[in-house]
Formats: sequence, structure tokens, C-alpha cells
Amino acid sequence: MRADAQRNRDHLLTVAGPVIAEQGVDVSMRDIARTAGVGLATLLRHFPTREALLEALLHTSFRDLTARADELERARSAVDALAAWVRECVAWTTEYRGVTVLMAAAIEDPDSALHSSCVTLRAAGARLLERAQAVGAARGDMDGDDLFALIAMLAWAGDQPALAPRSDRLFDIVGSAVLASAGSGPRADGPGAQ
Repeated sequence: MRADAQRNRDHLLTVAGPVIAEQGVDVSMRDIARTAGVGLATLLRHFPTREALLEALLHTSFRDLTARADELERARSAVDALAAWVRECVAWTTEYRGVTVLMAAAIEDPDSALHSSCVTLRAAGARLLERAQAVGAARGDMDGDDLFALIAMLAWAGDQPALAPRSDRLFDIVGSAVLASAGSGPRADGPGAQ
């Protein structure tokens, strides 16, 4: 890519981030172009779809969250790693109002620019979930799709002005349902675990 084209692309991403954070992912591409001081054709030349723009904007965050899952898996107990990662994902998705709806759709749409990143992110969460399930500390009837949907649901609740004040409590309620141990004894990774 030529240097001037790269500068234009970087400028569009710099402008798009705050606009999408403020107005949500449904903001018009024309408004993003106008705020960036370019024509719509210029924006569409770099990012032909909203999903392509979001993928470029969020690529680093997707990569960081995937790497964070690996880091937590090595450094924390199964329960703590899963809970921390889900909480970080929910917090991240609330930065861009409405992004979880697009992410949920992208999982099922291989043609979406977000598909690959979302599938990779879902797989990272599934590994953490499976690790917690292996020690009997997480529901066995869940899979990575369920976990991804729960993250989307919690992020959606955090986006709703009437529910936002309750988002931490809702997270704790959902977390306790997901991480309920499979028996009445201590959790396999809790105090006294080998």
C-alpha cells in the first residue's frame, strides 16, 4: 500500500473509533466519512462494508483478548481464568455500542469480515470453558457458542441505560450459574485443590 493510502486508511480508523464509540455501530458510513473530511467513496474504497471497517478497527482488540485467554489459562485457576476473561470481554464489547450484535451474526456468516476474528475469539473462550468443565467447576451442558452468546447478552445489558447500573450484579448472577460446581463438595480448583 502506498504511503499516502496508508495515511488515509489510518486517519479513517482514527476518526471512526470515537464516532462508533459515541454513536454505536449503526452510525452511517456517510457520517464517518464526513467526520473524517473525506468522501464516502474514499471510505468505501478502504472499507467496503461496515464489518470491514469494524474488523480493521477492532483487530488489535480481538488479538489481545485471544492472547489474554492464553495468559489467563497459564496463570490462573480454571474458574478464575474463565471469569476474568468473560468479564474483560464484556467490558471491551461495551466500548462500541451494538458490536455484539454484529459479532453474533458474524459467527454464522463466513463471508463477514468479522467472521475469522470472532471464531478465533470464541475458540479462546471455549478452551477456558472446557478447562473449567474438566475440573467440574463449570456447567457441563455449555459450549463455546453458549459462552459467546452469554457474553453478547451481558454486553447488551450493559448497553441499556436502564440495566447498566445492574450490569455487575447480572454478571455475578450469570457467572454463578455458569460456574456452579457439579456437586455439593468444594470446587475442584478451589481451596484445598491439588
